[in-house]
Amino acid sequence: MDRFDRTIQKSLAVLVASALALGIFAPNEVKAQQASASGGPNGAQDTGQDNTGQDFTSPQNLFQLRYQYKTAPGTGSVNGTIRAVTTDTLYLRSDFTFDLGSPWNAVFRTDLPFVAKNPISSDHPSDDYVYGVGDADFQAALIEQINQQWAAGGGLRIIAPTGPDNITSGKWQMMPIFGARTMLPELSAGSYFEGVVRYDLSFAGDPTKKNISNLQLWPMLNISLPDHWFFILYPSADIRVNYGDPVTGQTGRLFLPFDFSVGRSLTKNFTVSLEVGVPIIKDYPVYDFKTTTRLNMKF
Repeated sequence: MDRFDRTIQKSLAVLVASALALGIFAPNEVKAQQASASGGPNGAQDTGQDNTGQDFTSPQNLFQLRYQYKTAPGTGSVNGTIRAVTTDTLYLRSDFTFDLGSPWNAVFRTDLPFVAKNPISSDHPSDDYVYGVGDADFQAALIEQINQQWAAGGGLRIIAPTGPDNITSGKWQMMPIFGARTMLPELSAGSYFEGVVRYDLSFAGDPTKKNISNLQLWPMLNISLPDHWFFILYPSADIRVNYGDPVTGQTGRLFLPFDFSVGRSLTKNFTVSLEVGVPIIKDYPVYDFKTTTRLNMKF
């Protein structure tokens, strides 16, 4: 199975490299089409043209293929010991937006993860990889486009314990979400800052599993760069404060990473990006290292 896992990772790496190469060497005709569709290089439509689908307040009809590699502390084969656990996850995500009449939009999102992980537990004493479907989720949100500069909204995500015990949490979770965004034209057309607050709370499921209760903060700065490139500081809600049961290796409540991504719109409807996250403070160890590759198709 390790050989199968390595083959999948190599295939994904080839996919990403090909997409990046396409982005770098895209024909000038495609760039011209993008400029035309966005209303010109300084047009208002540029706001949503080059984002990676991470903007909570800028809904799109979207399909996303996302691959994440993550290492985090896990229990060792001997009681009281800690080892690194590697998790490879392939996510299938879809977003659907419904116009409720200006300025309101309803947005629905689903995520289906496929997980490969090498945990150690009483029923899995070896460190071989296990494979399975992860915990699926469904999110509904209501977004108001207040004006060309400001937007805000709120929503709720429900996470179902659809994965097997040795891969996922085993808990039903609810996650209320609120976010607001302001455009930053003084940086560049399409740049913005967005603050999102989420709270992940378990409310049912396997009583033997850890209870989940953590605050998640998402101060995202998106900077649009020339030629449809972009740089995002904190593209994920990875700043965490844990009020639930402690996890392996936890010494405090706070997890604060340095998290960024770089990407490019390849065409009007396709965007690719690469995210990297490393801890600064990991008293609550969400991960030791993380990379995420996203390939978006808007429709």
